[in-house]
Amino acid sequence: MAKPKQTASVTDTIIAWIDRGDLLPGGQIDEKHLMDICGVSRTPVREALIQLEADGLMVRHPRKGIRVFEPTVEEFLSILELHANLEAHATELAALRISPTQKTELTQAVAACRDFASADQAGNHTEYYALNMQFHEVIALASANPFLIDLIKLNARKLMAYYRLRYRTTCAIETSVREHVTIAEYILNHDAKAARQAMADHFNYDRETVMHMIASVR
Repeated sequence: MAKPKQTASVTDTIIAWIDRGDLLPGGQIDEKHLMDICGVSRTPVREALIQLEADGLMVRHPRKGIRVFEPTVEEFLSILELHANLEAHATELAALRISPTQKTELTQAVAACRDFASADQAGNHTEYYALNMQFHEVIALASANPFLIDLIKLNARKLMAYYRLRYRTTCAIETSVREHVTIAEYILNHDAKAARQAMADHFNYDRETVMHMIASVR
């Protein structure tokens, strides 16, 4: 059995690659490369992959080895349905629990998104995605429920590559910013029910949009 810190190091490395977009859905895991990068033996690498497989982030194929989870359209829609509900619940809780400091952080996150859109940087979708993630992170943390936060992070990683590329679509950034403004206003006014619905609507992608998002990373 590997030392927990070694396994955690491998896990953190893989998750960082997914978060940065260096490892895309369907991407194959090179165990030898991970061993070299993390300076560990094969055992912690395999233990980390087993854990990520259990979390649904990795899939083991008989002849293709371990690859990053790549959802079908139906799987994407099912995960999206769950994720929308998790985010909506976090938003409802945030409207009830947000602290004065978090109110400031949320206001700043919205302003950063708005300033980006106003600066006409639509082509730089990767930078906007980072701002979008910051907005959602502030809301999740304001929910003050660590277990809910962990679930949101896990489910987001299954669809992260698709969310990132979505902002290449015409007007997607502008639409996102408008929705962020609305969601934030409801939270800051402690309107929990309206905040929840606004966040649920924020994730209401139609089937055609999902198909385009999936195709964009292949």
